[in-house]
Amino acid sequence: MEAQQTKSVAVTILHNATIVTMDPDARVFRNGGVVIERDAIVAVGQSSDILHQFSSLAHQIFDLNGQIVLPGLINTHVHTSQQLGRGIADDVDLMTWLHHRIWPYESNMSEEDSYISTLLCGIELIHSGVTCFAEAGGQHASGMARAVELLGLRACLAESIMDAGDGLPASWAGRSTDDCIQSQKELYKKHHNTGDGRIRVWLGIRQIMNATDGLLLATRDTAKELKTGIHMHVAEIAYENQFVTETRKVDHGTVMHLEKIQFLQDNLLAAHTVWVNPAEIDCLSRGGVKVSHCPAAAMRMLGFAPIREMLDAGICVSLGTDGAPSNNRMSIVDEMYLASLINKGREVHTNGTTDPTALPAETVLKLVTINGAKSVLWDDEIGSLEVGKKADLVVINPSSWTMVPLHDSISSLVYCMRTENVVSVMCNGEWIMKDKKILNVDEEEVLSKAKHASAELLKRAGIKIPSRMNFL
Repeated sequence: MEAQQTKSVAVTILHNATIVTMDPDARVFRNGGVVIERDAIVAVGQSSDILHQFSSLAHQIFDLNGQIVLPGLINTHVHTSQQLGRGIADDVDLMTWLHHRIWPYESNMSEEDSYISTLLCGIELIHSGVTCFAEAGGQHASGMARAVELLGLRACLAESIMDAGDGLPASWAGRSTDDCIQSQKELYKKHHNTGDGRIRVWLGIRQIMNATDGLLLATRDTAKELKTGIHMHVAEIAYENQFVTETRKVDHGTVMHLEKIQFLQDNLLAAHTVWVNPAEIDCLSRGGVKVSHCPAAAMRMLGFAPIREMLDAGICVSLGTDGAPSNNRMSIVDEMYLASLINKGREVHTNGTTDPTALPAETVLKLVTINGAKSVLWDDEIGSLEVGKKADLVVINPSSWTMVPLHDSISSLVYCMRTENVVSVMCNGEWIMKDKKILNVDEEEVLSKAKHASAELLKRAGIKIPSRMNFL
């Protein structure tokens, strides 16, 4: 990507590109341009108009030679502090995964581990076109914040919060409800709206089986007080609903109980939400709850989420990757492809007939852009390429064997695009990847540190990965 240098003001023009705006009118400019001043978009339109009006003001003018520009992609469910645990819990059931692999791993993390893990995860997110993510709940949010600030990403960070449950590591088991709330208030005070406004702090609930009603209610009220969001795993597995039915005395499970205690509100981001019935879908819709659909992780151990029914009910659904031990690929590009295919396939499972029109490409693009922005309560500034919004965008090169020929650019972005096609990424008006090179950190140095830190962490946690074959 070569820039033509002109005047020394913070104005950048991208032109001669297919601009997929994802605005309310779904405008796509075949030969379009975008003008950026400092951290914001000041114009979007036809290349000729953009150049005529703004070229004399520009500091940099990038001719994209027919490449595609998308809004920055948004990953609404990712455990960044789990990145060092990639591959430690493959092909095991959920409770083994949690109690014998992930909790020992997480409870032995240091803040430096979390920092390195988030750097490693962030590199992969950027390479897949992500400019903003919602942390699903992890350890040492201060370490995450350091990494996010350095990488130049945008994020909603949250701790993994639990105040009850069987099998918790000793260092977690003694946490009181009040301590859980106070520590999050301190994180909010320390990190909310830092990193040039790119970092927000949310409240976290790991899952209902590890949360008392006292914690749920205090979280609901504190989020309202702080005017922030809540990130919670909801209705992941059938056992969860069984557990809630028996312990909370409700008809079905998690969603019904959350409805009963008035927890289902428009600042709740519910992850997975697989085991829900039509009545619960209605509850989610009426509450304005947002849902993060993680197709790879769901297919691995959770099941088919009723995404089409949720969308039909008016629920804002977005896409997430989950963490590396749940889905070894932190590529939202892969999730786009999987989301469409899995939800088409689910129609056969549900209705006995195929429906190739289920979750079409333009809908999937909404899930990772404007719906993602709504899910993280940031759609006033991100999620589409519109005047006044932040300059978060991705440049896609379709001229490779993965996408040629390009008969339908919108379908090709979902069904053909791969991470390799993502060439440059801008967040908040700053390039964080250009020509496939991460700009703010040394990738090789991060990889080296991650290898060392992960090996030491597994030793401390006492996790041994069994051999699958006859290694000699």
